[in-house]
Amino acid sequence: MAQDPYTQKLLLDWFVELETPEGFRAELVEGEFVLTSLPDGHHAHCISRIVGQLLRRSDFDVQFSGNKGLKLRNADGHPQDHVIPDGTIVARAPRLFRGAPPWMPCEGVTMVLEVTFTRPEVDRVAKRRSYARGGIPFYLLVDRDASSTTLFIEPQKGDYLRSCTAAFGKPLVLPDPFSFDLDTTAFL
Repeated sequence: MAQDPYTQKLLLDWFVELETPEGFRAELVEGEFVLTSLPDGHHAHCISRIVGQLLRRSDFDVQFSGNKGLKLRNADGHPQDHVIPDGTIVARAPRLFRGAPPWMPCEGVTMVLEVTFTRPEVDRVAKRRSYARGGIPFYLLVDRDASSTTLFIEPQKGDYLRSCTAAFGKPLVLPDPFSFDLDTTAFL
């Protein structure tokens, strides 16, 4: 949602001062406040299965951070969006998280991971566009409602140009730098 610069500044100032209720997390995505409850066990299970495979099967040092705040550009190119991916993955930059502020820039991030929960449309559309605007090379979406896993690649002009989807139980090819087939059987 496009807003004038004054409204964008007000939203950002309000968001920064927001005190999130216990048991919730707050994000600012495309000019909308997104307040979600903490996820359930299946959500965490999907994340742990992916992270385990990334750590075991990648041929390099993979860094993972759960719920790391990222500052991303909005549709007007301003660093407005404040998004908390379920997982932030860094390949071959072992010190990116060290000393990073709570809301860090997305430069150097290789992949972000989302597992749908209470507001799947935010993960499917708004966050996808935010991550693409940030230039994050890969966005991995585990869509529990659709029983599928999708890898979005080639961020350009506010969206990803290509994607590959695998139904739960089928492997999903993760290209270089990961270069292995992600096993999605455990998501069933």
